[in-house]
This record gives sequence, structure tokens and C-alpha cells, in this order.
Amino acid sequence: MLSFKFPGAIFFSILLLLITIPAISFNAADYGGLSQELIDSSSAPKTPLNKQATQFVKKYVKDNNECLDAVKQKSLLTFAMMDEVFTKYGLPIELKYLAVVESELNPKAVSRVGAVGPWQFMPATAKILGLKITRKYDERKNFKKSTKAAAIYLRDLYTQYGDWLLVLAAYNCGPKPVNTAIRRSGSRNFWKLQYHLPAESRAHVKKYIATHYYFEGKGSVTTLTKTENIKHAQAVSAWTANFEKTSNITPLAVTENNASDTTKTTVALK
Repeated sequence: MLSFKFPGAIFFSILLLLITIPAISFNAADYGGLSQELIDSSSAPKTPLNKQATQFVKKYVKDNNECLDAVKQKSLLTFAMMDEVFTKYGLPIELKYLAVVESELNPKAVSRVGAVGPWQFMPATAKILGLKITRKYDERKNFKKSTKAAAIYLRDLYTQYGDWLLVLAAYNCGPKPVNTAIRRSGSRNFWKLQYHLPAESRAHVKKYIATHYYFEGKGSVTTLTKTENIKHAQAVSAWTANFEKTSNITPLAVTENNASDTTKTTVALK
């Protein structure tokens, strides 16, 4: 569910500026020309799962396996569309799993506070993001239009925070509570400031991570803090350099960085 308070005129002006910004890459790891398939199937450093999330992920996947499987069965075409939209905006396509947490991909979903659609936009937010709401038609229920709006907002939040876990928290509760948590904790690390966030938002981030692991069987840049992403990128870079030095294999052209296999259901946890 998405809800935030922000002066409409100011936000709209910022939003128009962001819409004109060329798509940028939000992927932290540089694989030095090696294909994603080689990275995944080799001894390369795997995306770590924070130990504070491990038990939550295991329990969430176990308790919600039937529901997640039902979503998977109907997700093929919807995820393909979302991949296209997020790629256009230069965003990690794994962010599509946020819509699973928000609404289970139900375009008719309505929250107790009035958020509507697969991305659970409140009326004011939807209108700022360009979605039309009338008595007869509500574009929050339109998969493609609401996904475009979500991409714009997620990109805006990432520009503000530079950290995907903080973006996910802000998507749920809005920037103000996240900024308050940062100030009170003295940290921009989600795992250190999480208990200064509303309980729903704290759980929301962990639900996203768990859902991501259910569909992918692994993490990505969107399941790590900024610091974790930097450390992981450094580890992969060092591994890549060593691989190229000791292997006779010529580096391949990088495949689509965000390619995902939604048929994977194994949760790779230690």
C-alpha cells in the first residue's frame, strides 16, 4: 500500500524533471563482460542474504507457499509487461515482485484505507503520477499504466535514497517516516534503522525480500542495502578479474542484466 504526504506542486515539478532524465543503470555489480549465466553457474560470489532476514524469509515462504504459487501461475504475461516497463526506465526488473507483496497481482485490490490496484496507489498519489480516476474508470487498476506510474515513483525514491531497501520502505509508508527513522537511528542502513519505522513498513521490506527469493531462488541488488551492494560488487569484480586471469575463456557479451527465470521456486538459504 502506498501513501505519502508531499506538497503537490513541488512534487509534481520534481516529477516532471525526473521523467525527462534518461534511464540510468541501478545495477551495482560489474561482471566485466562475463555472461549472467556464467556468473550464476560458477563459483562467483552469490548475492548475500542478511542474517537478520534469514528466518523471516524461510517462515514467510513456508507459510505463504500456496498463495505465492497461485500468483506464479498467473504471472507470466504480467511479469513480461512489467519487465518491459522497468527496463525502459532503467530499473531492476526484480522490482515487479513488489506488486506481488502489494496486491498479489490483483488489479481490483482495495486496501482498508483506499489504496487501489496492483501497485496500491492512493488517489492523490495516483493523480500526481498521471493516473486518471473518474467515476467510471480508475487507471490504478490498469496494469500497464499503473506499472509505469510505479516505475516513475520508484525511480524518484531511488534518486532520493540510493538504497533499494529504503526505497521499499518509503514506498509503503512514504518518505517522511523513513527520514525520521534515519534521523533517530543516525544510520541509513535499513537493518539498523528498521525498528524506528512503522511495523508494517518494516515487515513490508522483508516480505519483498522473501517473495524475491521465492521467485528467483536468490537475491539481487534490490534485496541489499547500499553498503551490501558495494561490498558485493567489489567481491564480484575481484572474482571476475581473477577468472579472466586464470581462465582461457574469452569474456562473453553481457546478457540482459536483469534476466530472471520465474519458474524457479527453490529458496537458496544457508
